[in-house]
Amino acid sequence: MARRPMTAVFFVFVGAAAAVVVALSSASPASAKATPAAPPCVAPPAVVAFLRASCASTLYRLTCYDALIPYGCTFQTSTVKLARAAADVNAASLKSLTARAKELVSHGVPGEAPAIAAEIRDCASASSSASGHVKETASELAKLDAMGDAAKGSQARWAVSNAKTWLSAAMTNEANCADQLSSTGAAVSPAARELIAGVVMAKQYTSIALSFVNAIPVS
Repeated sequence: MARRPMTAVFFVFVGAAAAVVVALSSASPASAKATPAAPPCVAPPAVVAFLRASCASTLYRLTCYDALIPYGCTFQTSTVKLARAAADVNAASLKSLTARAKELVSHGVPGEAPAIAAEIRDCASASSSASGHVKETASELAKLDAMGDAAKGSQARWAVSNAKTWLSAAMTNEANCADQLSSTGAAVSPAARELIAGVVMAKQYTSIALSFVNAIPVS
């Protein structure tokens, strides 16, 4: 089987944000699954200002704005809906990363040292776990969103606390994947470099989502 070129380092990882529309108005709030993208809307000025201000509080404000502005008409100026949007973009990025890592594991990478091949397998497992954690986050945020104006008290605090826990767990998985790949000679491994680039992007999305979850007001 022909080996896939490794030149496009960010191949689908950056594109993941553009390939997902946030299912904020779905009938089943617990699902929070990404669906094929609808045409991007033209966000009104108030939404643009809201997103710019929100992204300014993150570590990756440019990535944040570029990834989320296509869905401005969906989250409007809602802190909870914005956090859901960020979680869904994050989930799409991790889904792409996991799929690529598993593809490399399944098809094999000619010329790779056994140690690097083993770390790629570990990365596939870690990114899969991270993806599951972010899906759990999206589910918690969907529950919170469904509460609407009633999102107060212990239920709201519990949902936000769970979302933070899942995102923190995802960040741990992502860091482990990147550290392992870096420690086994990524400088001479195109496959490892490719996956590290994807992990770096996923880590940024996770950080953005966590920042927005932390900003959700609950009482």
